[in-house]
Amino acid sequence: MNITINDLKNNLFNGIIVDIRSIQKYNNHHLPSAINIPYSKLMLQYKELLKKEQKYLIYCEKGITSPKLVLFLKKQGYDCYNLVGGYEEWIINND
Repeated sequence: MNITINDLKNNLFNGIIVDIRSIQKYNNHHLPSAINIPYSKLMLQYKELLKKEQKYLIYCEKGITSPKLVLFLKKQGYDCYNLVGGYEEWIINND
């Protein structure tokens, strides 16, 4: 259910990376290859935006919101993982 920054660095995740932060934060900076689907939009439209046969890594700013969303999506049958520590952990480990 959780993926760490080291897992990402070691290419242990093969799927779509989803940034659930605001479009403004995403446009300011985001993980390489991440797409932006803000949390509120994803919660309302996950059936239209996600495919059950695809694997997703979901991250937020600090790793607080994304685990709850991942748990919800897993209960709906989606293959989702949480990035431990979120975007802030990425910044700390990539300075």
